[in-house]
Amino acid sequence: MIWLPVSSLYAGLGALLMIALAARIPPLRRRHHVGINSGGREDLALAMRAHGNAVENLPLGLLMLGLLEIQGISPAWLYAIGGLLLLGRLLHAWGLSLSAGKTFGRFWGMVLTWLSLLIMAGMLIWLALPLSQSSL
Repeated sequence: MIWLPVSSLYAGLGALLMIALAARIPPLRRRHHVGINSGGREDLALAMRAHGNAVENLPLGLLMLGLLEIQGISPAWLYAIGGLLLLGRLLHAWGLSLSAGKTFGRFWGMVLTWLSLLIMAGMLIWLALPLSQSSL
């Protein structure tokens, strides 16, 4: 049996975040009487984008985290990268919930998300190369 405690933790936390973001949408739809799309309502559009952006970024990050864990990367690295990914997603969702414009949360949320994805992509590419027979 493969045991992936770090990836499991961040997958569970990521799922809770996505559920929380999704749960904000139906009440707004009811309040504004909008069945599909945002009906031009900015609060609904922002809630939809906050959820959509999490759905667009979290799965790839969690997949890469799991692949790194399977390959035996140090748990300290995994917790750091997973924490960076989750913090980025939380910041982005918070920032996007405040405004469609520039916010601290949106900017730093994307920076941390992309940084975690770039780090994991680099590690996975390195591990896939024949010359990288040593682990990180």
